[in-house]
Amino acid sequence: MIQERLNKVLKIMGDKKIPQMIVSDSNAIFYLTGKWILPGERMLALYLNTNGNNKLFINELFPISEDLGVEMVWYSDTDKPVEILLKHINKDLPMGIDKNWAAHFLLRLMELKGGSAFVNGSSIIDEVRSSKDEKEKEFLRASSKLNDIAVEKMIKLVTKKYTEKKMGKLLGDMWEEMGAEGHSFDPIVGYGANAADPHHVMDNSTVKEGDCVVIDIGCIKDSYCSDMTRTVFYKSVSEHSREVYNIVREANKRGIEKVKPGVRFCDIDAAARDYITEKGYGKYFTHRLGHSIGIEDHEFGDVSSANTDKVEVGMCFSIEPGIYIPGDVGVRIEDLVIVTQDGCEVLNHYTKDLIIVE
Repeated sequence: MIQERLNKVLKIMGDKKIPQMIVSDSNAIFYLTGKWILPGERMLALYLNTNGNNKLFINELFPISEDLGVEMVWYSDTDKPVEILLKHINKDLPMGIDKNWAAHFLLRLMELKGGSAFVNGSSIIDEVRSSKDEKEKEFLRASSKLNDIAVEKMIKLVTKKYTEKKMGKLLGDMWEEMGAEGHSFDPIVGYGANAADPHHVMDNSTVKEGDCVVIDIGCIKDSYCSDMTRTVFYKSVSEHSREVYNIVREANKRGIEKVKPGVRFCDIDAAARDYITEKGYGKYFTHRLGHSIGIEDHEFGDVSSANTDKVEVGMCFSIEPGIYIPGDVGVRIEDLVIVTQDGCEVLNHYTKDLIIVE
């Protein structure tokens, strides 16, 4: 499986006439080697060459005993890693650079003329990672299954009237108990007016009768992320809030129904956004409809009005419409979907019926 991924990257490099490339992002290196390496400030570089002369440059601080499918080139803290890298590359050919490489490494390589030209190679890894293989789909399903369980537990905790911060702490404990590897992103629990801030930072607020409660959470399981949002109400719900909720739920449904191979991402966004606008709340839907997900909670690619790319089988992304009325109410409903041959598989199964927590 790992070799298949590497072969796909090398093929695209050849198609794009990029004979060599440096991959420096830890997520991408894990994807291509199956090994997590978090180097901190030290240089970590996977050198790929279409001739098959692939090497991983790594500090001796990170011992690796397993075969990662590439030659290892070790250096110490007293070495100059870019100069070592320079000995193994072809200075007379273009060099692709993947994202997230510290500027002082890249600039030094450029000073030493470590390529005839330097080009952005990020799209190559992004393209390969965008369509999930069968193993990745299994991991995504498992991660979302835990998220379904956690959302239900969190909703039940609303009656305890814990602060938002306390809810977040209890969620961390849940992940540990459930065998997850922690949060896939900073969780959001927002009560009442706080829910009208799409990226609310949890504080010491407590829930009051009539409040909406946004719960946006996700975990990491087997290195793959989940992400899901549900909105419930505490003890009662006004007719206005009920209307907002039902509009968002219908927008979520319409977005999901639009997903299938060949459809443009912008058209999926429009399926949900146009409905919210039609109902008079367009200006309160303030973000894109969704984002891609996998090893990272937010991977390259999104479901937005600006993305005219077409959906492909195996892609995984969120559908998360929302309406956020400042000082009043906030509602978001989010599911993850995997694109299938004739539509999509929804990974989240917790109900989207309006819930009043008593």
